[in-house]
Amino acid sequence: MRKLDIAAMDFDELWLLHEELTKILAEKISAEKRKLEKRLAQLSRQIDDVPGLPKQQKADRPRRKYPKVLPKYFNPSAPLETWSGRGKQPRWFAAAIRSGHKLDDLLIPSVRSATGTRGRRDQRS
Repeated sequence: MRKLDIAAMDFDELWLLHEELTKILAEKISAEKRKLEKRLAQLSRQIDDVPGLPKQQKADRPRRKYPKVLPKYFNPSAPLETWSGRGKQPRWFAAAIRSGHKLDDLLIPSVRSATGTRGRRDQRS
């Protein structure tokens, strides 16, 4: 293969070279992709034939239903905003705690009566 002096080539020649290279690379990439997909299909068939291995049970099984969690805390400035106490704290909750409110102040009244007059944390001590 002879060596090309790319720096000495004019713009049109370089552009044609670029187009040729792009075409050749695209063909080689697609050929390699087909080859890898064929190999992957062979391997997945081999894995399915192995005894004792579950065959994609996870995909066939429906997602587990979790019970609905009732809200436990409410936003005093907007009582319709509630939080169950699970997951990341809402911004209003964190702001209320920073501003001096206690957890008991933010408990929904029905939750407060179910746990007694004091919150669960206060009962431990």
